[in-house]
Amino acid sequence: MSAGTRAGLVALVHAEWTKFRTVRAWVVAVLGAALGVMAMGLAPGENGSCGTRGPDSACVLPVGPGGQEVSDSYYFVHRPLTADGSLTVRVTSLTGLLPAMPTDPTAPVGTRPGVIGWAKAGLIVRASTRPGAAYAAIMVTGAHGVRMQDNYTGDVAGPPGTVTATSPRWLRLTRTGDRITGEASADGTRWTTVARVRLPGLPATVPAGLFTTSPPYAQTPSGLLGPAGAETGPTRATAVFDHLDGKGGWSGGPWTGEAFGLPDNAPPLMRGEFTDTGGTLTVSGSGDIAPAVAGATGLGTTVTQTLIGTFLALIAVTVVATLFITAEYRRGLIHTTLSATPRRGGVLAAKAAVVGAVAFATGLVAAAVVVTLGQRVLRDHGVYLHPATVATQVRLVVGTAALLAVAAVLALAIGALLRRSAAAVASVVVLIVLPYLLAISVLPAAAAQWLLRISPAAAFAIQQSAPRYPQVDNLYTPASGYFPLPPWAGLGVLVGWAALAMGLAVVAIRRRDA
Repeated sequence: MSAGTRAGLVALVHAEWTKFRTVRAWVVAVLGAALGVMAMGLAPGENGSCGTRGPDSACVLPVGPGGQEVSDSYYFVHRPLTADGSLTVRVTSLTGLLPAMPTDPTAPVGTRPGVIGWAKAGLIVRASTRPGAAYAAIMVTGAHGVRMQDNYTGDVAGPPGTVTATSPRWLRLTRTGDRITGEASADGTRWTTVARVRLPGLPATVPAGLFTTSPPYAQTPSGLLGPAGAETGPTRATAVFDHLDGKGGWSGGPWTGEAFGLPDNAPPLMRGEFTDTGGTLTVSGSGDIAPAVAGATGLGTTVTQTLIGTFLALIAVTVVATLFITAEYRRGLIHTTLSATPRRGGVLAAKAAVVGAVAFATGLVAAAVVVTLGQRVLRDHGVYLHPATVATQVRLVVGTAALLAVAAVLALAIGALLRRSAAAVASVVVLIVLPYLLAISVLPAAAAQWLLRISPAAAFAIQQSAPRYPQVDNLYTPASGYFPLPPWAGLGVLVGWAALAMGLAVVAIRRRDA
């Protein structure tokens, strides 16, 4: 780009900025959008009971070795392992109980038979019984085959298939120093190594043995998505073990069975137990050993809740951006603009630069305020808030600003194509807002996921602050703050739509009379 071209573009941007700032209604609308985001983000919106009834009411989750919050509740049948050693067992059954559905009259009151997909039963070595302690485990699951998991986030798939009396599964866990090896076998003779993991600082004496756990159940009633319409409840898994064989540094004495990580007021369904009948051990348990999540099966909410006012700002900047071009068509001023600047594409680019910059600045200031202060407001009102890293919070602030900026450019381009303010605003709302609302309230899961991959509403993924873990049962829906695309990829979809619309607008403004 030559110096003259750059100077001309700068002059165009300055001229368009002068037009924008001299229309008081547009300036007021943009300021109102920022204030609206802050007002909605700093209003509690919801109330909780965490910490509102004294220190004993505080909501505290265990913290795992990696610094992340975790769920760590299970039934544990254990002995001390005082040196290197191994434990081998055969799992012959994994059954369970789920919350009863109203249409199931034959099930016991409050329950029905069934095993949740991530119910787990197997062998585990832990650094201690402290919640959040390091561990490694080899296990069978309700629907995901054999897995080797460690330190809450590590997950390696082993042989597939479910456990039945006719298709049992053998498991072996071996400790060598701070290295743990998990193996699986269909017949107890031919073994497959699933994974080897290292637990740095593993004490010389550690608790090890059998465990069973079963995470909460959640499903969405027909026609709805999101936790507001979710049916949830505790579950329980029961595993049957035999051929238990320990080698190496196992201490003598009986196996000790204890439930760990459950609240004192846990319902009867969640209380575990174990029996030993002639070498056949039956272990029942409830809970999960996994990363903690927000949503239908988790506790509390995320910092994304503070950005609830983004919709208000989106509508405001959309209206202003469309008026920035359609007002000139309506008043006939576009003739003067294009006569003074024959390079019509440059005029549109200058307008896009102005509305994009204004929308970005609006979103940046508003999002920075609510993300910083809104978290304290939620906590002060007893709402449990999952922590977000500084990098995540920066991405939320910058990403929200970028979302508004790109949406403003899209609105400007559609305004140039349609030349009508109402039609342009309605089109942008249909493209961005409507798909999101349909996805969280009307469409079935498959259709909602598809829509939020291809429509401009995919950009709301930039506001996702909670990680999604494939090994954790949850309703991963937009209403819970989860999107099908990664954050920046979702924003990229909106950028693609805006680029396409701008390209069409440039072609249209060059070919037709003003």
